[in-house]
Amino acid sequence: MQLPPLSLYVHVPWCIQKCPYCDFNSHGLKQKIPEQAYIARLLDDLRADLDWVQQRSLQSIFIGGGTPSLLSAAAIKQLLDGIAKLIPLAPDCEVTLEANPGTFETERFAGFADAGVNRLSIGVQSLQAEQLTALGRVHNPQQAIVAAKHAASLPLRSFNLDLMHGLPGQSTAAAMADLDQVIALQPPHISWYQLTIEPNTVFASRPPQLPDDDTLWEIQELGHQRLLAAGYLQYEVSAYAKPGHQSRHNRNYWTFGDYLGIGCGAHSKISLPEQNQLLRCEKIKHPQGYLDLTKPLRYKEWQVSDEDRPFEFFMNYLRLFEAVPKQLFCERTGLALTAAEAVLAPALAKPAEQALLTDLGDSWEATALGRRYLNSLLDQLV
Repeated sequence: MQLPPLSLYVHVPWCIQKCPYCDFNSHGLKQKIPEQAYIARLLDDLRADLDWVQQRSLQSIFIGGGTPSLLSAAAIKQLLDGIAKLIPLAPDCEVTLEANPGTFETERFAGFADAGVNRLSIGVQSLQAEQLTALGRVHNPQQAIVAAKHAASLPLRSFNLDLMHGLPGQSTAAAMADLDQVIALQPPHISWYQLTIEPNTVFASRPPQLPDDDTLWEIQELGHQRLLAAGYLQYEVSAYAKPGHQSRHNRNYWTFGDYLGIGCGAHSKISLPEQNQLLRCEKIKHPQGYLDLTKPLRYKEWQVSDEDRPFEFFMNYLRLFEAVPKQLFCERTGLALTAAEAVLAPALAKPAEQALLTDLGDSWEATALGRRYLNSLLDQLV
């Protein structure tokens, strides 16, 4: 096992209101955010995890939620300054902040950039008013357009627009109209993903009428072609980027790098090469408990077994539209190549016309069919 790159995820759990499709650890805002107490607790959380840094610098920081753009620019600066005092930042460290496109948050974008954020990820989701209402979003289409144009005017390294498709009652034409408008805004990165109904959400208890499978496939195929024609390359299942604008933070997840997670419910994945161990950790979820100074911040901590490592590795790496280096499997999991070969055998044994995975000698790669049916491919690896 070799020590991989290290990233940091920071979770801010508050939103103006909880969206009916959202299964993230987020909480509707009922009172003013306790900024100072939460920032102080985040930095305490990071201090407790410093043994896991192992003399590395941070390659990326991602501040997610929730809605982190509800925090003031001063709070974000205090947080980033505090992080930099505890862990060295790589000279080209990517620092992303998730933001809603409401007027209140958009006015803060310049302040976030001054505080050290160099990449924004803006939750547009749709540019149709009726769809935004159905999704429980609190912004309107014009606010989303203004937010994207404002982000483009700032001295950022990059910015991303999140866009959903397969929305309630959505036709192919409506999905393409949404996508065309987002492409016209010329973001360097687009996260384009299908709405799914997740357990323990409002949509799970009261499911909306979603497009049928044929429409979903048509949307996916036509949208993919439009994105390629506009100069975007698909590098991950739901991510398209102009050259040089892939998300470094997300790539670290998918290539089985290490990451520290601080904040309510945040997860960490850490390699310990000397012991040939992989650790995972989850922080206490609820803000009230997280802010309670008498409670430990680590809610759960466990080792990833040798048996589980191959599946975890491939579950991540196969999201990327690139070959999986065999040597990297050994370096990141601490296992011999035979462990991967045993797990991949069922997928590789399929006849050529059904193949979801191919062996290229020094790497493995999902076929076009395997990428289309990624969940089926992963099911074969369990």
